[in-house]
Amino acid sequence: MERVVHAADGRTLRLEDGGDPRGKPVLMHHGMPGAGLLYPAEEADARQLGIRLIGYDRPGYGGSTPQPGRTVADCAEDVRAIARALEIDRLAIWGISGGGPHALACAALLPDLVVAVASLASVAPYGAEGLDYFTGMGEENVTDTKLLLEDEPAARLKSKADRERLLGVSAEDMIKAFPSLLSPVDAAAFTPELAQYLFACNQLGLAPGDEGWWDDGVASMRPWGFELGAITVPVQLWHGRQDRFVPFQHGEWLATMIPGVDAHLTDDDGHITLPARRLPQIHAWLLEHF
Repeated sequence: MERVVHAADGRTLRLEDGGDPRGKPVLMHHGMPGAGLLYPAEEADARQLGIRLIGYDRPGYGGSTPQPGRTVADCAEDVRAIARALEIDRLAIWGISGGGPHALACAALLPDLVVAVASLASVAPYGAEGLDYFTGMGEENVTDTKLLLEDEPAARLKSKADRERLLGVSAEDMIKAFPSLLSPVDAAAFTPELAQYLFACNQLGLAPGDEGWWDDGVASMRPWGFELGAITVPVQLWHGRQDRFVPFQHGEWLATMIPGVDAHLTDDDGHITLPARRLPQIHAWLLEHF
């Protein structure tokens, strides 16, 4: 079910409310680019386990109003607004890839609301001491990240061009959209159903422009606005050694920085295999904390 709620400052937030409507609420932070659409297999798993699964478009994506200059931490108040609008007083959270930092922000900043958080293939903060940021990252992500760091105007022009390119890619050709990022295990997991889902997320998320994607990228490379060491709620972290979108050492670094983390650093996972293989286990773990 699609809903529209309003942030504290009046911005619109588009969300999807699915799974078991009477179940325990779990909110999902999508990757980048993307949208808060619910993947049918994940929603079916949620329904079977008794989970009310909620996704929302971050600002600038899909039906959510842009929030220029936002930080990663700013998502916490949007999540609080969503919970208030849906009359939810406790919820769990998971986030994947570019949604991972946003999930961790909620863990740090919303201990009164959030019971537990799962982080899947999350990027780590740029410039963090002891972190090798780029080794093992696919060429496309390395090129885009370095351009953002070195020449923001040129990076913004490329962001707009990349948006047009992605909007022109059919569902059948989605696997070709990530030539340097798909490891063999991820390529094997790239089913037609996943391709259709990613196509739908791109079409919705990027329809209004590149603002959401651009603001996500900038926010991830600048100070996040919270301290990982401030996290007190239970966190489960997953990262695969075969990940070329976000290299394995990002997960290793995060695992050393999050207090009490339940870290699963696997040898045989990539980026997209994590939700495909691990989400039922992650959903079950989140339910244990209600």
